[in-house]
Order: sequence, then structure tokens, then C-alpha cells
Amino acid sequence: MPQVTPAGGRRRIALAAGIAAATVAASAALVAGLVSSGDGDGREAAAGAATTTKSGSKPTKPGGGRSASASAKPPAEEGASSSPSSSRTPGGKASGGAGDRSTGPGTVDRAGLPVSVDVRPYSWEDPCSQRYLVDRDPGEMPPPPAEQVARGWISALGAVSADSQLVQLSVQGAGDETVVLHALRVRVVGSSAPPAWNAYSMGVGCGGGITPKVFGVSLDAAQPRIAPQNGQRDFPYKVSERDPEVFKVIARAGGRDVRWYMELEWSSGNRHGTLRIDDNGEPFHTSGMAGRPQYDYPLGGSKWIPAPKENG
Repeated sequence: MPQVTPAGGRRRIALAAGIAAATVAASAALVAGLVSSGDGDGREAAAGAATTTKSGSKPTKPGGGRSASASAKPPAEEGASSSPSSSRTPGGKASGGAGDRSTGPGTVDRAGLPVSVDVRPYSWEDPCSQRYLVDRDPGEMPPPPAEQVARGWISALGAVSADSQLVQLSVQGAGDETVVLHALRVRVVGSSAPPAWNAYSMGVGCGGGITPKVFGVSLDAAQPRIAPQNGQRDFPYKVSERDPEVFKVIARAGGRDVRWYMELEWSSGNRHGTLRIDDNGEPFHTSGMAGRPQYDYPLGGSKWIPAPKENG
């Protein structure tokens, strides 16, 4: 006599069969998709699925999405120019994109490029003329640093170059070939009102000279342009490994707080390109200080005191 399966049992059997069939079909589809994408072994598709956000774009990198390169464009190739890009170096930099290698503090010699630049963004005309805006009261301020260790002092206090900033560039060829330096330009990436901070001088009663090849630029201008000073001739210049050049760029900001960098256009034979010059991967930062309280640290003193008011 045949057994009769209750209606509820039949439903459970049908449901289980349906789930099994759906699982098999989904697995087959996934395998087929992985095999048919990427380089043929399915790893690219699997990685893409694991790193794609809901919007379909790749997520930013850890630490706010910043990477060592400031530009996704490829570096300059032989016989062609490229937009400037940057990569980090220990102290100031100039680079042409991926493939840069550091050859010393502040120096980048991009692999394959015939030119390198040593950047010193915190050079001083003399300690008396150099001031920094700092968001601290005089009683909370450490003494001024020596010029050679100014970077650490500035970084620790979040200081901003006040009124002017002197950036020294040592440009040298990387081989026997002559490199022509066609132009040095300024690019402003941000401009706002100066911060309401105190201004602190780096010294009192001192002085210093300025070497040749001095250039100046007003960051307050609508289109800042680097121009020669003190009778110095303008670009172009030539450099080689045995014949470097040193340039001093004095950037002045009267009424604005400005973030900026430079571009050095070069050529050698049938090759040409542009190097971005900035402060360790970040723009230079220079601000006006008009109307801000100013303080000096006298030689032999032990505290900051208000600076004498200038006559007139």
C-alpha cells in the first residue's frame, strides 16, 4: 500500500530542493565571472569586488587618502613635456613624479632626469628680518632656533613665515650634459586673510648678505611673477654636474595668507619637462603680518619682549 506524504512535508522537500538549486546556480555564476575577468585567473575581479565602495569608486588610502605623489599624471618622458608632480623628501623638494630618489636631505634626483634641485624653504636673509606667525602667547614660546634647525621649531609650533619667505634652490645637472633652465614660475593654490597670531623675530642686532641670483615675487599680486632683483639677469640659465647654480627666491605677502609652490621648466637635448618645487610635498606657506603684535628675543635675554615700534 503506497505511503501518503502530508502536504506540509511535500512543501518542505520542495523548498529545500529550491534552495539547493539556487546555491549551485549562484556558485557557477560567480566562478564564471571570476574566470572571464581580469587577467584570466579571477584575482583581479576578486580584488575589485573587495575594494569597491557603494558608489562604485575605489576607497581612499589610509590616512585621509594622501599618497606620496601629488599628481596622477605620468612623469615627463623623453621628447615630451608633462605636468609637474611631486613626491616626498626629507627636507624641501623638487621632483618630476614617480621614480624620484632622494640623494640627501632636501635633494631629489629623479631617476633618468638630467637635473636635480636641493630646496631649502627656511633660509633667512638674516635672523632680524625673519619673523614667524605663531598662535601662542610670548610666555608660552621657546627661544628662537638657529637657522639650521628652524624646520623642527616651525613644525612643532605650527609657525607660518611672516611678511616674507626666502627659498633657496641649488640646481645641478646629473651628468655631463648641459641642462637649460628656461623659467621659474609661481603657482598659488590658496589665499585667505592672515591669521590673527603674534609675530616673533628670529634675532636682534644682526645682519647678513645675499648672494647673487636673487629673485623676488609678490604673492599678493593677481598673477604672481618671479622677477630678478639687484640687477640680476632673468632666465634662462644653464647648469651641469660641474657647473651648478644657486637661486634665492624671496616671496613677500603683505595682506594675504598664501600657499604656493614653484615650477622649474628645463630642457636637455631633445628632452624637456617641468619640476614642481615645494616644501616636502606640501605648498610653501607665507602670510602677511600687518597689525599683528610683534616680539623680539634680545641677544643674551631670557624671554620675548614687545618689538620697538617703527617710526613713521
